[in-house]
Parts: sequence; structure tokens; C-alpha cells
Amino acid sequence: MNRQVKPLVAISDLHTRFHTLDGVVNAVDGLDLDIFRGGTLGLVGESGCGKSVTALSILRLLRCPPAEIEGRILFGDINLLDLGREGIRKIRGNSISMIFQEPMTSLNPVLTIGEQIAEAIALHQGTSKQEAWERAVEMLQMVQIPEPGARAREYPHKLSGGMRQRAMIAMALSCHPQLLLADEPTTALDVTIQAQIMTLMARLKEEFDTSIVIITHNLGLIAEMARRVVVMYAGKVVEEAPVRDLFKEPLHPYTQGLLGSIPWIGRKFKTGKRQLQEIPGIVPSPLEMPEGCRFHPRCPRVMNVCCEQEPPMVRLAEHRRVSCWLEAK
Repeated sequence: MNRQVKPLVAISDLHTRFHTLDGVVNAVDGLDLDIFRGGTLGLVGESGCGKSVTALSILRLLRCPPAEIEGRILFGDINLLDLGREGIRKIRGNSISMIFQEPMTSLNPVLTIGEQIAEAIALHQGTSKQEAWERAVEMLQMVQIPEPGARAREYPHKLSGGMRQRAMIAMALSCHPQLLLADEPTTALDVTIQAQIMTLMARLKEEFDTSIVIITHNLGLIAEMARRVVVMYAGKVVEEAPVRDLFKEPLHPYTQGLLGSIPWIGRKFKTGKRQLQEIPGIVPSPLEMPEGCRFHPRCPRVMNVCCEQEPPMVRLAEHRRVSCWLEAK
């Protein structure tokens, strides 16, 4: 008899709305998602699909109002949405950490790198300032920053983009979190530095036994790093699959379009004319979502029911589900 593994974080019916002068924006609309201990989950989709808002909702980093978060985010037996300010602060940066898209805007420009890492350690671990500083230098060494003692005394603007990203990783892992949310961790880095950063994250994940959620639109990154992939479109999950299954047999037309738009060296194309596929149209406005399936105005396989009714989420196997009328028949 197989015993079901309890997720580290279980998100159910998550709704994140923004109240604006033009109306209510449903950035995340009814999201269900499980994050398992020790795993690497890829969260992919076009810009504006709700990936980053999902991560910010988990850590309650959205100002309410104008944001409004409803649903349930269970971390163990604790619903993060029920915690007060002090309760979520004890978890944020300690049990759950986040690497933001652009380290230059995430790091404090008036504090040295070492001060910022040591501050998080002293706050959550209750160490002395000296112990926190020594631990900060140790973390910089662990993320392979040369001369960590000297770099710890420098300000963010003196470090290169790759070094700033390493410093962000050192800060995020300084308290040995159970979950690391990495939001576009290789944005604005050249390919060589991207590879170094991802190799570093994979090594540190094994060393600290940390679960990782990689939020990106880079499917190549997902293929290399993730074990399981969740595809989002217009605030909703449209497909979930183990990474090999997703690349081998994508089920949702949107996922098929994403994979078809990737250039592969040596790839043979059936059409013979167009080397890359394209997804026609544009992402719908969050203020004016279409009826039925939100992807139907762009879908090459659209049916009448797609325009009228929202498709159910069909579970085909463990960690394999899709929201599409083609699979619901």
C-alpha cells in the first residue's frame, strides 16, 4: 500500500486580487499547488500570468490593500494567511526564503553585503553580532565569492551582477530554509554566469536539503533543474507534469505552443516552412478575461464548449493534470 507523502506547502483555492481604479485584477485565480520536501518545482508561463504574485502571496509580501489574498497556504499545519505580522516575520527569511528577480533593487544600497546577511542571521537565529558576521562571511565563501571577508565589507554597487546574485543566494540560505522561492534567478545574467548560478543552487539544495520553486519563463532552465513543472496562464494552472513527461508529451495547447516556440539545434520541423511555431494573439487583459477557457481566443484547437464553459482540472496520474476540454471528454 502506497503511503501518500504530505506536502511541505499545500496551496488550495488561492485568489490574489488587486483593487485598482479601473477595476479588480484577478492576478491569481483559484490556484491549487503542492510543494514537496526536497523537490524542485518549476513554475512557468508568460509575463503577467501570476507566477511572481504566487510567490509573493506565499510570503505575504503584497501590501493589503490594494492586494487581497484569499484561500489557504498550509506550511506544515500552519495556514500562513492566518498569521499576524510577527508570526509571518518569523517564517519569512527563516523557514521560507526568496531570491528576487533583480538583486540590485533587492539589496539595500546603504548597507554592506555582510551587514545585510548578518542582520537576517542575528534576527532569526538569535546569535551575537560577531557570530552573525562570521556566519555571513562563511556563507559568501560557500557561494564561491572570492575573498569573502573583503567582499562582505563592500556595498552592492561594487559587485558584478553575478556576484550580487550569489550574495542574494547566500542571504536566502543563511538560515537554512526549508523552502527557497527563486524568482527569475538568472535574469540579466549572461549564459556562462547563468550556468554557474544554477549549478551553485543545485549543489546548495542538496547540501541544505532545501525545496526549491523556480519561477521563470525559461523552459531550458526548467528542463535542467526541475523535477516537476506547473504551467500557468492568465492566473490559472493549465497543466502540471513531471518534467520529462511535459517535454515529451505536452497536453494543453498552450504548453504545446510554448514548447513549439523554443529553438532547438538540429531540430527537424514537420512543416518545412516555418522554423518556429508561434502562439497567435496576446494575453488577455486581467480586467477583461474571456468567458470559458481563458486560452480559447488563441487556441488552434478551440471548440464551442471552450468559449462557453471553463474546463475542469483533469487528473490523469500522480502529479499529472491538465485543464482542457480536449482531455475532459
